[in-house]
Amino acid sequence: MPKDTLVRDVMVKDVACVALPGSRDEVLSILKDKRVSGLPVLKDNKVVGIVSRSNLLKNPTEEQLALLMARDPVTISPDEDITIAARLLLKHGIRRIPVVEDEKLVGLVTVADVVGSMVDLNITDPIGEYLNHGVGPVWNLTPLPVVARHMELAHVKAVPVIDSTLELVGIISDRDVISSSVIEDSVEMSDMSAGSDDDEWTWESMRDTMSIYYSVSRIKVPDVPVNDVMVKDPITASNNMGVSECALKMKRHRIDQVPVVDANQKFIGLLRDRYLLKALLKY
Repeated sequence: MPKDTLVRDVMVKDVACVALPGSRDEVLSILKDKRVSGLPVLKDNKVVGIVSRSNLLKNPTEEQLALLMARDPVTISPDEDITIAARLLLKHGIRRIPVVEDEKLVGLVTVADVVGSMVDLNITDPIGEYLNHGVGPVWNLTPLPVVARHMELAHVKAVPVIDSTLELVGIISDRDVISSSVIEDSVEMSDMSAGSDDDEWTWESMRDTMSIYYSVSRIKVPDVPVNDVMVKDPITASNNMGVSECALKMKRHRIDQVPVVDANQKFIGLLRDRYLLKALLKY
């Protein structure tokens, strides 16, 4: 890959986005239909935020887009070198950067776009150098809500799944969690006392109360085993596979992460595409 590869050479030009004012249901629908993980948020045709799957999962009862989105997103010019994009993606721990020209959204560059462009670099460094050994697997019969909470607390987007024989049988990502989730409407009640604790004539058992009923809408993660939702027979990579070869595998299969296995096909770690950005910055 030439060193002067620009953001405009790898960015997505037909960008799915959402505008203010908007709703959580609208965002959820677009994420599912377009099979993307995040959307730029526009106001008066200017980028004012980013909303992602993580925002929805962390705020399951919030319905307003303005309160869900991350404000003041990092942006980049289409004429910047992709190494600048790689540095920004790593520095800010993000997966996507809106590409802006003359204050207008002209594209979106993601971790996957940059990693995909590394295929022609012929980087032979083994991917084991960039492997995250700290991502532990989950059992395939673990309830999905527990897995979703585990991913949130561990700040990971995906986890491998093993069965009771410790064999790797799948992988679950936040995309799979969102795709299986639904909007659940319910009515909840709150009791408000009409009496005062300082009122000596009011007994606790006889205190007047007023019940307030209110509607709550939240994202509901179904209570099913992760085995029902996970991607089965996941694409894997070996520990000594080269960076560019692995980038090609990720690009061909359109995956963001790949479980890495040893010679006995035992899981040893998870490689996320963003870890490969470090290899790009070495050259």
